[in-house]
Amino acid sequence: MQQTIETAKKFFTATFMVAVLFVTGLFLTGISQTAAAENYQLNPGDQLEISVWNEENLQKIITVLPDGRISFPLVGHLQAAGKSASEIEALIAKKLAPFIADPEVNVTVTSTRGNVVYVVGKVLKPGPIVMIQSTTVMQALAMAGGLNEFASANSIKIIRRGGPEDADGEQLLKVRYSDLEKGSDLTTNHLLKYGDVIVVP
Repeated sequence: MQQTIETAKKFFTATFMVAVLFVTGLFLTGISQTAAAENYQLNPGDQLEISVWNEENLQKIITVLPDGRISFPLVGHLQAAGKSASEIEALIAKKLAPFIADPEVNVTVTSTRGNVVYVVGKVLKPGPIVMIQSTTVMQALAMAGGLNEFASANSIKIIRRGGPEDADGEQLLKVRYSDLEKGSDLTTNHLLKYGDVIVVP
């Protein structure tokens, strides 16, 4: 009988520890996702829900335009691409201050569908990939189904557009797939940015 009680105690203790670790993991994941959301920089095509407290006419769902701007009543046009939701809140509040006393602005990113990269060439599933988190080139290639049998693994390139200060410029990044696959050299496993095009010849 004593042995049965001890076994039951050990079982419940182990179960409790697993539950604690699971809840802790969920908590830390939530913190990580919240931090990522706060730091996320907007892209054309992303969708925002913007509201001003106690102002029913200033509650809008807005999509960031291809030129990176948004338009909001009493504010006009704002450059949103490259800025975080909290930065947009501050900009809108500043613009509304002459019209509304101490405006409380809330900006929520409801869709990151503009955070897209493209995989073209000899992969099994070429096309656009929406990045819902930080994504490397290997992860994107995996989401594209991997290379097909005719792909030149070590001739893969990433075409990256220039930033706002160099909108017309482009950068070419090389990817050595075989090195990444072997784990011998991870330097070309580039972290992708909005608008990157992965070309698999």
